[in-house]
Amino acid sequence: MADAKVIPFGEEPRSRRKTKRPGRGGRRTALAPVPEPRRQDGPEQPAGAAGASLEQRIAGGLRFLRRRLTGEYEVDDFGYDEELTDQVLMSVLRPLYEKYFRVEVKGIENIPADGGALIVANHSGTLPLDGLMLQVAVHDHHPADRHLRLLAADLVFVLPVINELARKAGHTLACAEDAQRLLERGEVVGVMPEGFKGIGKPFADRYKLQRFGRGGFVSTALRAGVPIVPCSIVGAEEIYPKIGDAKTVARLLGFPYFPLTPTFPWFGPLGLVPLPTKWTIQFGEPIPTDGYPAEAADDPMLMFNLTDQVRETIQHTLYKLLVQRRSVFF
Repeated sequence: MADAKVIPFGEEPRSRRKTKRPGRGGRRTALAPVPEPRRQDGPEQPAGAAGASLEQRIAGGLRFLRRRLTGEYEVDDFGYDEELTDQVLMSVLRPLYEKYFRVEVKGIENIPADGGALIVANHSGTLPLDGLMLQVAVHDHHPADRHLRLLAADLVFVLPVINELARKAGHTLACAEDAQRLLERGEVVGVMPEGFKGIGKPFADRYKLQRFGRGGFVSTALRAGVPIVPCSIVGAEEIYPKIGDAKTVARLLGFPYFPLTPTFPWFGPLGLVPLPTKWTIQFGEPIPTDGYPAEAADDPMLMFNLTDQVRETIQHTLYKLLVQRRSVFF
């Protein structure tokens, strides 16, 4: 039986094709085998292939869950879980940041690309959403992908669930020792010196800075030799307009205040929904501290002057941003 002649599918008969001169040596180049799909650990975004992108996200999510279940993740000695913060906590806060409050960020380049820095911001809004939005702003906009480590009040670390989430997000107790350790390790640390007096002030006192404590943040920056970056936040004051304070309820619950707003507690849980104000976060020019001698941290006059300089810078910027603002909500 004669050998069968195999005609590959998809090719025209030889008689209809134009004759091509074979390469040197008279050999015809063999077809290369189809390569197997290449595995990638990182996210893949092939052009026009939304399905593949979804598959990559699902695969990444499954790998993330496996690491959480098996304990194959790292936290630092403060409890900070960078992977959980990047992949979960920031993803949860980002819609609130981008779509609800529509935060506009200015002066992000004033935060150093490396080394320690102390961001000092005003505090307002009845609930500390301003600190969380500040953390997202640094995380998402800084060109060097820096992370903000916030100093929080004692109350945060005694509340169930909130305590654990705050630690995982990189927050730590607002004390000089922890702040100095973080700064000396080259971290960007955030502090809001007004404390409860700032966040819990009446709506009538909005955008009027309260006392900045005793200037402890200046002493910490001087000891670590890091710059101080003033930060002004506009928009947070109006999310929960505080028109009253149920002090008896606050004492019973162990809170510094129990706010009464136009919606809370009258509308129940719905009263906890913040008003959709338009936010602006502006980082001012850094104030260097590395030029001072070591004993400068113990000079009360110097600390007073630097504290006043930071406070006046933030207050002046707040007034300027308020003049430029078209509306509370737009």
